[in-house]
Amino acid sequence: MSYLGVGVSPGTVPVYHSTSLKLLDKRIKIAEMVLRFMILGLGVLAVVLIGTDSQVRVFFSFQKKAKFTDDKALVFLVVANALAAGYSLIQGLHCVVSMVRGSVLFSKPLAWAIFSVDQIMAYVTVSAVAGAGQSAVFAKEGQQELQWMKVCNMYEKFCNQGGEGVASAVVVSISMVILSCISSFSLFRLYGPNKIRFAAW
Repeated sequence: MSYLGVGVSPGTVPVYHSTSLKLLDKRIKIAEMVLRFMILGLGVLAVVLIGTDSQVRVFFSFQKKAKFTDDKALVFLVVANALAAGYSLIQGLHCVVSMVRGSVLFSKPLAWAIFSVDQIMAYVTVSAVAGAGQSAVFAKEGQQELQWMKVCNMYEKFCNQGGEGVASAVVVSISMVILSCISSFSLFRLYGPNKIRFAAW
C-alpha cells in the first residue's frame, strides 16, 4: 500500500498535522516523557525505601526483626514498583529517541502494545498501593476484633520509612493512571476522522 509513492505498511496511518496539532503532539510527548522519568525515579525510591526497611527490637532478651518481607502486601508493592520503573525507563528512552528524530511513523500494533502495557501497569500499581495502604492502616491502628496489635507503636522507624515508600508508590500509581489515559488518547485518535500520524517537531 502506498501513498504518493511512499510505501506504508497496513498497520500504519499517514496523517498530516496542522500547526496546532503539531504543538499538541509535542506537548503530549513532553508530558509523557516527564511522567515516565518521574515514575522511574519515584519507583526506584519506593523500592529502595521499602526494600531496605527493617528494625530490630528486643523483647525480654529476645530480638525480633521487622522487615518488609514479613508483609506480603509490601513485597507486592516492591515488585510492582520495580516493574513500573523498568518499563518507564524503556518507554522514556523511546520518547527521547522519538523527539530527537523529529518524526515518527506510529503503527497501530505498537500503539495497541503501549496502550495495553500501560493499562496493565496502571492496574498493578494501583492494586499494590491499595493492598499496602490497608496493611499500613492495620499496622498503625491495629484490629481489636481480630486481636491485632498496633505494630507501629513498637516499630516506629520501620513504619515511618515504609510510609515514605508507600507515599512514593502512590505518586507512581497516579502517574501510571495518567499515562494510561495519554496512551489511550494516542491510540484511539488513530481511528478518528482526523487521523493523526506523523509527529513532526
